[in-house]
Amino acid sequence: MSDLDDEITRLFKVRRTVLQMLRDRGYTIEESDLNLKREEFVQRFCKPMNNMNKVNKEALFVAANKGPNPADKIYVFYPEGPKVGVPVIKKEVAIKMRDDKVPRGIVVVPMPITGPARMAISELNKILTIEVFEEAELVTNITEHKLINKYYVLDDQAKKELLKTYTVQDTQLPRILVSDPLARYYGLKRGQIVKIRRSDVTSLDYYTYRFAV
Repeated sequence: MSDLDDEITRLFKVRRTVLQMLRDRGYTIEESDLNLKREEFVQRFCKPMNNMNKVNKEALFVAANKGPNPADKIYVFYPEGPKVGVPVIKKEVAIKMRDDKVPRGIVVVPMPITGPARMAISELNKILTIEVFEEAELVTNITEHKLINKYYVLDDQAKKELLKTYTVQDTQLPRILVSDPLARYYGLKRGQIVKIRRSDVTSLDYYTYRFAV
């Protein structure tokens, strides 16, 4: 298998995981996209190069909604090139998000972004939410492992009702780091609460809660 074939297979799997992740966060994703076959992926997202196919990353761009409110929209970017630096983050990602009034974005990169780019994202995240995932993190969907519990991120109203029901402050709950792989998968932000469905040895479901820090 050639390097280009390897890239096609890798990005086919990455795209599928990204769409599954968006669906699990509550965004509307078409079943036909989720079930896309590799050969269909090649037809839609690859372009000929030296008698072979190469993935056109620009075509992988995703825009998804949770509802009609633009505040519930997300963009997913797949920048070209092996190393993503400040110009890509500021000129290709942030400007498009701000122009389109889209508050949340995901950037999928083949390798770690540069230090300055990471600093730029940290600064931009004061007004936007930009997440970065490396392709290697998305080749497989970590939530599909049989031992992984199901996560549900509570909205503001559900969080308020939970705290009222149990008469606790959110900071009194067990914690989960926003850097935790599952927290990242579900897009948890500091201050949010996640409801976790677990099963005991009798296969009965029960729920626990974690406060994101």
